Amino acid sequence: MNRIEFREGLLRVMERKVHWACPAFSGGLVPKERLHIHLEQEYAVYVRDLPVMLGRAYVQCPMAKVRRELAEDLYEEETGGLSGGRPNSELFLEYPRGLGMNLDRFRRVKLLPKAAEFRALLDDAVSHHGWEVAAAVTTIFLEGTEYERGELEPGAPRRPQFPLSQHPLVKHYGLPIENLALARVHRQVERGHRKVAWHLMLDFVEEGARPRVLQWMGQVLHGWQAYRDEVAEACGLMRSDGGAANSRASSL
Repeated sequence: MNRIEFREGLLRVMERKVHWACPAFSGGLVPKERLHIHLEQEYAVYVRDLPVMLGRAYVQCPMAKVRRELAEDLYEEETGGLSGGRPNSELFLEYPRGLGMNLDRFRRVKLLPKAAEFRALLDDAVSHHGWEVAAAVTTIFLEGTEYERGELEPGAPRRPQFPLSQHPLVKHYGLPIENLALARVHRQVERGHRKVAWHLMLDFVEEGARPRVLQWMGQVLHGWQAYRDEVAEACGLMRSDGGAANSRASSL
């Protein structure tokens, strides 16, 4: 598998990181009293422990240059030191705090069954299959979006940017803009993170490791889709025959 084939394989995985319920979440169709389910599961599945997952990629990597790049990403996630803020997991909790949710729930999250399976899959991927798989799963899949091609190809669609006042949590749920600290930090540092992530994948993953990376990326995508199906259902959404999401809260 050459570099171009590997790059295209990774991009195809990321272009499938789209879920039928995403428009419902961004469009305010989730009842406010159920929104905590989504935030709790995201926090416990990967937001809280992303620095640990990055650390597992770091300790498995024999190349100092790659370790330095991973360490910088880990440092930002764990401390917010590069953006002058706080750990990203703490900034994430500003969402439920601003929405008036009980933060004690986030200290003792009970994972839904598919969420638990997805977390176990992530732990396996980042712990037992080499730095290449661990780095791909963390820096490309978890930190990336379906718009990754726009990071690599001029003219390809980039991740949309909208005013913070139009953020779904602000627009539909009344979140104060000052509680969007994580969104502001992502806008500040994410472009550099995407560039580094793709540099590590395309310039340091050896040819023999590329099929293994793509295999695990496919498994993680499948696990993510099942996990998001479960969260959507728990939040009162159902998929229509046309593939869009409808809220079924009114019938519950």
